[in-house]
Amino acid sequence: QSPSTLQNGTILELWDMDFNLSYADFNLSYVYESFTDYNSVPCHNHYCAHFQRVAPTFLAVTCAAAALGTGALLLALAKRPHAWRWPHSRVLVAQLAVGTGLFAALLPLVAVGIGQGWRLGSVLCKLTHLLWHWSLFAQGLLVATSSFCTAWARWDSRSQRLAAAVWVWALLLAVPAALNSGTVAASEPICIYRSVDVLSPVYLLHLILCLCLFLLLPAALVVATAAVPQLKAGWEPGIGVSWLFLVLWLPYGVGLAVDFLLQARLLQPTCGTFQHFDFVLGLSQGLGVLHCCLGPVALLALRLC
Repeated sequence: QSPSTLQNGTILELWDMDFNLSYADFNLSYVYESFTDYNSVPCHNHYCAHFQRVAPTFLAVTCAAAALGTGALLLALAKRPHAWRWPHSRVLVAQLAVGTGLFAALLPLVAVGIGQGWRLGSVLCKLTHLLWHWSLFAQGLLVATSSFCTAWARWDSRSQRLAAAVWVWALLLAVPAALNSGTVAASEPICIYRSVDVLSPVYLLHLILCLCLFLLLPAALVVATAAVPQLKAGWEPGIGVSWLFLVLWLPYGVGLAVDFLLQARLLQPTCGTFQHFDFVLGLSQGLGVLHCCLGPVALLALRLC
């Protein structure tokens, strides 16, 4: 008997509530309130209630910490311009601050939407997803380019072209996330990341891009740094601090890959999987969200110590 089959023999109709907005791909795709596993043992998933109770407070606190950290970082950039040299030039740090600031600025909106229902319509829901992922991809590209080239060492025509390319490409990479998002009419409207058809081209494109950012990019940076003598010789702690973004999002990348395997039934689900995996995926994205407050603090501490 399938784990998605209810005891009365009917299939539970579900929304794909994959909240790719804040503390989550708060993956509620498998919120089966009551279904039986292969041994006909009742199985319950309590993630929804826990998520709706905890997420708004978590996002509010994280946003406040991110605002303080980013503000202090920008102040340090203005007051001590000569303290920022390669690999963390003022130009690079300022752009990272813009990325984390854009990410953090969306947190209050998401927190209110989770706590009181999304009342801003489908268009703003898509725009929120677009901006959210734009900031993530921009930060990932900034970290990658700062690790492999010295263009950020000064602000000239070369670095200006690179900056424009980074932000334009990041915006293009974020488009699939916006196309997959929308609103669902529940007891309260919900702004969700919809992936009902996990094999649809747009969803697969978004998934591949996220896995490239959260899994392949960190692996490539580590391998390249270890294998290329020039990169290994030029490595310094400042580069490692910028990798904090990738380290915090790495568990979420693993969770996304496992989630796809479960939804595509390439991994055999069990009752325990449905009960606990949503919590694991939610916690992993919560860890990633912390980059917007921990990243500025780490950069600031490195340069001021």
